[in-house]
Amino acid sequence: MDKKLTLSLNQSIIENAKIYAKSNNTSLSKLIESYLATLTKETKKKSEITPLVKSLSGVIELPSDFDEKEAYYGYLMDKYK
Repeated sequence: MDKKLTLSLNQSIIENAKIYAKSNNTSLSKLIESYLATLTKETKKKSEITPLVKSLSGVIELPSDFDEKEAYYGYLMDKYK
């Protein structure tokens, strides 16, 4: 069930939002609803491994004495010579 909400906004923002909504074939209410839904949507944990990354796991074998920091430092030195 939809409920009404009263907002106080700057008049020029309202006018620009109406123009934007009309140009995107939507109502101002739907535009704001979509924005608020996106804003309040639960975000995934950043540590979650995506399926693509999981599928690539184990593709490359590195030596046991490989130093990631040293390799990255060398990469940056070459890049910014």
